Parts: sequence; C-alpha cells; structure tokens
Amino acid sequence: MDIAIMGAGLSGLACAITLKKNGITPTIFERRSEVGDRFVNGEVLLSIFTRPVHDCIASLSEEYGIYLKPAGNIQKMELFSKNKSAIIEGHLGFTNIRGREQGSFEKQLEQQTKSKIRFNSEKTYEELLGKYSHVVIATGDGDYAKKTRNFREDFTVSIKGATVEGCFDRYSVMAWLDYDLAPYGYCFLIPFSEKEANISIAIPDLPANADVNLNNLWGFFHEKVRSQLKQELPMTDQFQITRYPIGICDAARIGNTFYVGNCFGTTLPFMGFGQYASILSGVYAAYDLCGLGKYEDLMKPLRQSYQDSLVLRRSMEQLSNKGLDLIVHTLQGYWGEKLFQTKTINPLKVASYLLRPYIKMKNRKTT
Repeated sequence: MDIAIMGAGLSGLACAITLKKNGITPTIFERRSEVGDRFVNGEVLLSIFTRPVHDCIASLSEEYGIYLKPAGNIQKMELFSKNKSAIIEGHLGFTNIRGREQGSFEKQLEQQTKSKIRFNSEKTYEELLGKYSHVVIATGDGDYAKKTRNFREDFTVSIKGATVEGCFDRYSVMAWLDYDLAPYGYCFLIPFSEKEANISIAIPDLPANADVNLNNLWGFFHEKVRSQLKQELPMTDQFQITRYPIGICDAARIGNTFYVGNCFGTTLPFMGFGQYASILSGVYAAYDLCGLGKYEDLMKPLRQSYQDSLVLRRSMEQLSNKGLDLIVHTLQGYWGEKLFQTKTINPLKVASYLLRPYIKMKNRKTT
C-alpha cells in the first residue's frame, strides 16, 4: 500500500500521524514552502458544536493520540446584537491559532508528523492517482472535490480579518450578531495572548448582500471594537478571503480516493469553524486505510453535524436584528448557561430539529 496525502493542513497531518502509528508511512505533498504558510488568524473550538464531546482537546489526545496545545481555554463569551448583550461563563471550549505562528495547530501537528513532506509540490491529483495506490485529498477547500463532481456547494462566504495589538483577556472571546455590522453574518474577537488578538468579519455571499462593500463594513466594525474596548487596537497583519465555498462532498470516499478536511466539508455553515471535525476526518481516513473502520460510516456523525449547522445557517438568514436581539437576550442567564454547559444533549441537533418546520414555512411563503 503506497499512500499519498495531498496537503499538509490539519486533516492531512492528522491522517499521516495516525497512519504512522499503525505502521504505514505515507508521502505528504504540500504546494506551499512550509506548513502553515498562510495568513494568521484565531479560531475557537466551542464545545456546543462538538457534542457529545465536551472537551475536544482531551478527546484528541486520549482517544486518537493527537496532542494539541490551545492558545487558551474559554471561560467567558460576550455576545452582542444591535441592542442586547449576553455574558456566558463556564468552560466553553478553547481558542487556537492558525497559520504562520509557531504555536499554530498546523505547526504543532507538523512536530508530531514523522512522514516525509514534499514542499513546493506541483503534483496534481491525477498525477498522484496514477502513481500511488491511495490518495487522500486534504487541500483545505472544495476545489478538487468540485473538479471530480463530488461537492455540493451550499453558499460562499467572504471574510476579512486582522491581528490587533492591545490588552486582552485570553480566556474571554467576543462575538457580534448584528446585521448592521455584518449582514446575515457575524464578527469575532479572539485573543492569542494578553497582547494580541484576531478580529474578523464574515458575511455570506447572498443576493441580499450583492451591494455590500466588505471594506466599508470592516472600517465600521474596527471602530466599533475600538470604542467598546476603549483601545486603539493597531493592526499588524491583515487577510481577506473572497467567496470561499462552504459545502460538503456527496461521497467521503470514491474508489481509492479519500476526501478529508474542508475538501470533504468540515467547516460548519453556522459560525464557520470546524477544526475538530477536520482533524477527525484525517484520523478516520487513516483508520479505513489501516482496516480499522469504514470511512463513510465513521464520517456519518460529522456529516449530520454539517447538515444541522446548515439548518441554523438558513434560519439565521430569515432573521432581522430584532430577532437577533431576542436570541441574545434569551441567552443571558439561565438559558445561556443551560445551553452551553449541558453535557447530556446536543444543542446543534436539537436546534436544527426545532427549526426545520420554521424554514419550510418561510420557504413556502417566498415561493
């Protein structure tokens, strides 16, 4: 068995680590010059999106032998809509860094990888398929899956972000659900440390947003954060992504090709994160290759999480700022703590189930 992994991101490296633990040495092909050679940004691993797993960092180490050090554990989340706010406290999840930073998840996984990585690779999927018995596509987006007619694109999203300097609580994150700031989207502030944080804005590329200028929104949002924190927040690094596809593969495996990470569709449509699912997809592909399970079966829970998150995404598109005010107001106090702290139910699944009739009703009214 001769295995090629196309991409040295979260899923590709997790796959390589797991294969090596089981006696198989793959070859990793990475088109960039180093692991994590991309913009720097902060992300969150919220336990509300990884249920029934409550502590995904512990789960990765204890169950899968993947060892990661987050930037911090989240003990407080501040939510803001146009007119309301909520503070949710407790062990809510973790923050992490992505990209060129030495402590990024990609860099940490590289240190655990014992397989050869061929950087600056120009090998195509077709070339690798002709040479290797199995190919794992872990390219970080759905482009190759789309080329092989195996990707359902549900929508695209445009994102702008920056690293800012200031004074931050590394155990606290902030999120804005305010359509004046980000129409049908959201904004985040995620600390890397006490001195640096990532701020970002993401909006779906809906027809209703056709005339929206992301750069104008960015200026408004940056000023909003500066005003709320009463800090200057100078920017040291910026990035922008236009029309990034959000979707999912029709089949997780076709022949001897495995689609993992964002190439499969592990980015959750609701709030845009999916690191845990991405890493798991790489592990599960390795399990199949080692005869420890069927990849399609192992991916079923992750596929369902994507579908549940898509329902929440579609529901969000039906709301106004008034509806967001109501949701944020409800999350202050008992219901917010209940939703984020309970370990016995999957809030994503329950919310999806309850909202499906609402979406069908709204769709009937618009057709």
